[in-house]
Amino acid sequence: MYQKLIDYIEEYSGFKLSVSEIELIKSKVHPKMLRKRQYLQRAGDLGKYTAFITKGAMRQFCVDDKGNEKIVQLYIENYWADDRASLTRSEPSEYNIQAWEDTEMLIITVKDFYLLAEEIPAIVQMLRVMDDRHVIGLHKRLNSMICTTAEERYLQFINRHPHFLQRFPQHFIASYLGVTKETLSRLKRQTF
Repeated sequence: MYQKLIDYIEEYSGFKLSVSEIELIKSKVHPKMLRKRQYLQRAGDLGKYTAFITKGAMRQFCVDDKGNEKIVQLYIENYWADDRASLTRSEPSEYNIQAWEDTEMLIITVKDFYLLAEEIPAIVQMLRVMDDRHVIGLHKRLNSMICTTAEERYLQFINRHPHFLQRFPQHFIASYLGVTKETLSRLKRQTF
Protein backbone atom coordinates (compact mmCIF):
# COMPACT_ATOMS: atom_id res chain seq x y z
CA MET A 1 0.00 0.00 0.00
CA TYR A 2 2.74 2.44 0.95
CA GLN A 3 4.79 1.52 -2.11
CA LYS A 4 2.23 3.12 -4.43
CA LEU A 5 2.59 6.41 -2.56
CA ILE A 6 6.40 6.17 -2.52
CA ASP A 7 6.41 5.52 -6.27
CA TYR A 8 4.04 8.46 -6.82
CA ILE A 9 6.21 10.85 -4.79
CA GLU A 10 9.36 9.75 -6.59
CA GLU A 11 7.72 10.01 -10.02
CA TYR A 12 6.23 13.44 -9.44
CA SER A 13 9.27 14.88 -7.69
CA GLY A 14 12.03 13.29 -9.74
CA PHE A 15 13.82 12.47 -6.46
CA LYS A 16 14.70 9.10 -4.95
CA LEU A 17 13.52 8.91 -1.33
CA SER A 18 15.95 7.76 1.34
CA VAL A 19 15.09 5.00 3.81
CA SER A 20 14.73 7.58 6.60
CA GLU A 21 12.41 9.74 4.46
CA ILE A 22 10.25 6.70 3.67
CA GLU A 23 10.04 5.84 7.37
CA LEU A 24 9.05 9.44 8.18
CA ILE A 25 6.31 9.31 5.53
CA LYS A 26 5.03 6.01 6.92
CA SER A 27 4.87 7.54 10.40
CA LYS A 28 2.57 10.36 9.23
CA VAL A 29 0.42 8.61 6.62
CA HIS A 30 -2.15 6.08 7.80
CA PRO A 31 -4.19 3.39 5.99
CA LYS A 32 -7.94 3.76 5.84
CA MET A 33 -10.61 1.68 4.16
CA LEU A 34 -14.07 2.76 3.08
CA ARG A 35 -16.82 0.48 1.86
CA LYS A 36 -18.84 1.49 -1.16
CA ARG A 37 -21.03 4.51 -0.32
CA GLN A 38 -19.16 5.36 2.88
CA TYR A 39 -18.02 8.96 3.21
CA LEU A 40 -14.55 10.34 3.67
CA GLN A 41 -16.16 13.73 4.21
CA ARG A 42 -19.65 15.20 4.26
CA ALA A 43 -20.73 18.67 3.21
CA GLY A 44 -20.78 20.97 6.22
CA ASP A 45 -17.91 19.18 7.98
CA LEU A 46 -14.39 20.50 8.25
CA GLY A 47 -11.98 18.68 5.98
CA LYS A 48 -9.62 16.65 8.14
CA TYR A 49 -7.54 14.64 5.68
CA THR A 50 -6.16 14.43 2.24
CA ALA A 51 -6.38 10.87 0.96
CA PHE A 52 -4.16 9.11 -1.55
CA ILE A 53 -6.19 6.34 -3.18
CA THR A 54 -4.32 3.07 -3.57
CA LYS A 55 -7.31 0.96 -4.63
CA GLY A 56 -10.89 1.86 -5.46
CA ALA A 57 -12.91 4.78 -6.76
CA MET A 58 -14.50 7.83 -5.16
CA ARG A 59 -16.56 10.83 -6.13
CA GLN A 60 -16.74 14.39 -4.89
CA PHE A 61 -20.13 16.04 -5.23
CA CYS A 62 -22.40 18.77 -3.97
CA VAL A 63 -26.19 18.80 -3.74
CA ASP A 64 -28.16 21.68 -5.24
CA ASP A 65 -31.22 23.29 -3.65
CA LYS A 66 -33.48 20.83 -5.52
CA GLY A 67 -31.64 17.83 -4.06
CA ASN A 68 -29.76 16.98 -7.27
CA GLU A 69 -26.21 15.69 -6.91
CA LYS A 70 -23.60 17.47 -9.01
CA ILE A 71 -20.34 15.61 -9.55
CA VAL A 72 -17.32 17.86 -9.07
CA GLN A 73 -14.56 15.28 -9.29
CA LEU A 74 -14.04 11.58 -9.88
CA TYR A 75 -11.10 9.78 -8.29
CA ILE A 76 -9.40 6.42 -8.83
CA GLU A 77 -6.04 4.90 -7.89
CA ASN A 78 -3.14 7.36 -7.65
CA TYR A 79 -5.48 10.34 -7.19
CA TRP A 80 -5.60 12.56 -4.13
CA ALA A 81 -9.10 13.14 -2.73
CA ASP A 82 -9.83 16.15 -0.53
CA ASP A 83 -11.46 19.55 -0.34
CA ARG A 84 -8.48 21.87 -0.30
CA ALA A 85 -10.53 24.96 0.60
CA SER A 86 -11.88 23.27 3.71
CA LEU A 87 -8.49 21.85 4.64
CA THR A 88 -6.46 25.02 4.24
CA ARG A 89 -9.03 27.57 5.39
CA SER A 90 -10.56 25.49 8.17
CA GLU A 91 -14.04 26.19 6.83
CA PRO A 92 -16.96 23.82 6.40
CA SER A 93 -16.81 21.89 3.16
CA GLU A 94 -19.27 22.42 0.35
CA TYR A 95 -18.64 18.87 -0.84
CA ASN A 96 -19.26 15.26 -0.02
CA ILE A 97 -16.48 12.79 -0.80
CA GLN A 98 -17.83 9.27 -1.02
CA ALA A 99 -16.41 5.88 -1.97
CA TRP A 100 -18.01 4.50 -5.11
CA GLU A 101 -16.15 1.20 -4.82
CA ASP A 102 -14.62 -0.37 -1.75
CA THR A 103 -11.61 1.91 -1.41
CA GLU A 104 -8.22 1.65 0.24
CA MET A 105 -6.35 4.86 0.87
CA LEU A 106 -3.59 6.49 2.82
CA ILE A 107 -4.70 9.55 4.75
CA ILE A 108 -2.73 12.41 6.23
CA THR A 109 -3.67 15.64 7.99
CA VAL A 110 -2.65 18.93 6.41
CA LYS A 111 -0.49 19.67 9.44
CA ASP A 112 1.43 16.42 8.98
CA PHE A 113 1.67 16.98 5.23
CA TYR A 114 3.33 20.34 5.85
CA LEU A 115 5.64 18.76 8.43
CA LEU A 116 6.72 16.23 5.81
CA ALA A 117 7.29 19.05 3.32
CA GLU A 118 9.61 20.77 5.81
CA GLU A 119 11.69 17.60 6.14
CA ILE A 120 11.56 16.02 2.67
CA PRO A 121 12.47 18.05 -0.46
CA ALA A 122 10.72 15.48 -2.70
CA ILE A 123 7.39 16.33 -1.06
CA VAL A 124 7.83 20.03 -1.87
CA GLN A 125 8.66 19.24 -5.49
CA MET A 126 5.76 16.78 -5.74
CA LEU A 127 3.38 19.45 -4.43
CA ARG A 128 4.64 21.95 -7.00
CA VAL A 129 4.06 19.51 -9.85
CA MET A 130 0.66 18.51 -8.47
CA ASP A 131 -0.40 22.14 -8.05
CA ASP A 132 0.67 22.98 -11.61
CA ARG A 133 -1.23 20.01 -13.02
CA HIS A 134 -4.25 20.78 -10.85
CA VAL A 135 -4.45 24.40 -12.03
CA ILE A 136 -4.00 23.39 -15.66
CA GLY A 137 -6.69 20.71 -15.25
CA LEU A 138 -9.10 23.20 -13.67
CA HIS A 139 -8.53 25.71 -16.47
CA LYS A 140 -9.11 23.02 -19.09
CA ARG A 141 -12.29 21.90 -17.36
CA LEU A 142 -13.56 25.48 -16.99
CA ASN A 143 -12.76 26.22 -20.62
CA SER A 144 -14.48 23.03 -21.66
CA MET A 145 -17.64 23.86 -19.69
CA ILE A 146 -17.78 27.40 -21.10
CA CYS A 147 -16.47 27.09 -24.62
CA THR A 148 -17.32 23.62 -25.93
CA THR A 149 -20.40 21.66 -26.87
CA ALA A 150 -21.61 18.67 -24.89
CA GLU A 151 -20.29 16.40 -27.66
CA GLU A 152 -16.83 18.00 -27.50
CA ARG A 153 -16.81 17.66 -23.69
CA TYR A 154 -17.72 13.98 -23.96
CA LEU A 155 -15.00 13.31 -26.55
CA GLN A 156 -12.42 15.14 -24.41
CA PHE A 157 -13.51 13.12 -21.39
CA ILE A 158 -13.22 9.73 -23.08
CA ASN A 159 -9.82 10.69 -24.49
CA ARG A 160 -8.48 11.88 -21.12
CA HIS A 161 -10.22 9.36 -18.86
CA PRO A 162 -11.24 6.26 -20.85
CA HIS A 163 -10.80 4.09 -17.72
CA PHE A 164 -13.52 6.08 -15.91
CA LEU A 165 -16.18 4.73 -18.30
CA GLN A 166 -15.93 1.27 -16.73
CA ARG A 167 -15.58 2.49 -13.16
CA PHE A 168 -18.41 5.01 -12.78
CA PRO A 169 -22.11 4.86 -13.72
CA GLN A 170 -23.37 6.85 -16.66
CA HIS A 171 -25.31 9.32 -14.50
CA PHE A 172 -22.09 10.28 -12.63
CA ILE A 173 -20.28 10.92 -15.90
CA ALA A 174 -23.25 12.90 -17.22
CA SER A 175 -23.26 15.06 -14.10
CA TYR A 176 -19.49 15.59 -14.30
CA LEU A 177 -19.90 16.74 -17.92
CA GLY A 178 -22.86 18.99 -17.08
CA VAL A 179 -25.36 17.08 -19.22
CA THR A 180 -28.38 14.88 -18.58
CA LYS A 181 -28.25 11.07 -18.70
CA GLU A 182 -30.35 11.19 -21.85
CA THR A 183 -27.95 13.60 -23.55
CA LEU A 184 -25.01 11.40 -22.61
CA SER A 185 -26.79 8.32 -24.04
CA ARG A 186 -27.40 10.21 -27.29
CA LEU A 187 -23.75 11.35 -27.44
CA LYS A 188 -22.54 7.80 -26.89
CA ARG A 189 -24.74 6.53 -29.74
CA GLN A 190 -23.58 9.33 -32.08
CA THR A 191 -19.86 8.86 -31.43
CA PHE A 192 -19.74 5.06 -31.69
